[in-house]
Amino acid sequence: MKKNKTIIIAEACDNHFGKLKTAKKFVDFAKSAGVDYIKFQHHLPDEEMLPDVPKSKNFDLSLYDFLKKYALNINQHKQLIAYTKKKKIKYLCTPFSYKAAKELNEIGVDMFKIGSGEFTDKPFIKKILSFNKPVIFSTGMSSVSDIKMMVNFINKNKRNKNISFLNCTSEYPPIYDDINLNFIPKLKKICKGYRIGHSDHTNDNYTSFGAVSLGAKIIEKHIIIKKNSFGPDRDVSINLDELKELVQGIRKLEKALGSNKKIYNLEKPIEKWAKRSLVAIRDIKIGEKLSEKNIWSKRPGTGIPSRFFFKIVGRVAKRNIKYNTIIKKEHFN
Repeated sequence: MKKNKTIIIAEACDNHFGKLKTAKKFVDFAKSAGVDYIKFQHHLPDEEMLPDVPKSKNFDLSLYDFLKKYALNINQHKQLIAYTKKKKIKYLCTPFSYKAAKELNEIGVDMFKIGSGEFTDKPFIKKILSFNKPVIFSTGMSSVSDIKMMVNFINKNKRNKNISFLNCTSEYPPIYDDINLNFIPKLKKICKGYRIGHSDHTNDNYTSFGAVSLGAKIIEKHIIIKKNSFGPDRDVSINLDELKELVQGIRKLEKALGSNKKIYNLEKPIEKWAKRSLVAIRDIKIGEKLSEKNIWSKRPGTGIPSRFFFKIVGRVAKRNIKYNTIIKKEHFN
């Protein structure tokens, strides 16, 4: 991943309902919007959970039953990797068990994304780090002390430096009061030396733009082909037009987030008419002192800049100066 570019990840979640044809549509969808990665999830339900895991509000079935029915299998993931290569978009996937991670590793994934639920699962994380591949960690449902604990743990067990951490609130969708974008600069200090991003579960783009402005270099956003279609993550997803807007907005923000301040070339022609010069506000006779009563500032900015007003007040006119004449150096002693 390029260090200075904001990496944009489109998360297809399980809105494909296990259909490879639909999953490929998500690849096309993400490619047309201009994102960097299309992300899927690899679930092996019996490896990651007990059958009686409590039902979430965004699922009609229990999560276990839903994933048994609709999760993509490893062969489908293999086909999706080939399809993403063909479409020239990068594939990313979240494994929810060590076995799922091993299967993904065997088919050649080059990076892992780890969800918030697994972030503090030390034995699992140690196994993930043993693959010696880039990893992106989400930090939802974690306290500051949890994050510090895991940064220390990762530092001791990592084999490569390509680790990233995402600010995240694991609500679906979140209330804005719980997002706390200003934690991003703090997260950068806690995770010093690592890339920081934001996993956004809102169904609009505002907080993603805010996150980029605060230094996020990765944005992960859930997507859905049609907002009125059914899907387990529909309420936290954006459609194609919104995804295009997200990509275009972030690319514009990247250009706008410089920290230099100077007079730019395109400002200079405007400076000539927009700034103010010292001008006679009535007829001035030879020998008359220049004062607030006879000179003031007016556009254009082609004469003596108005900032020199206090240095010129008190000077004596060397010649007659007509009303609305731009004051010049030869007009006074």
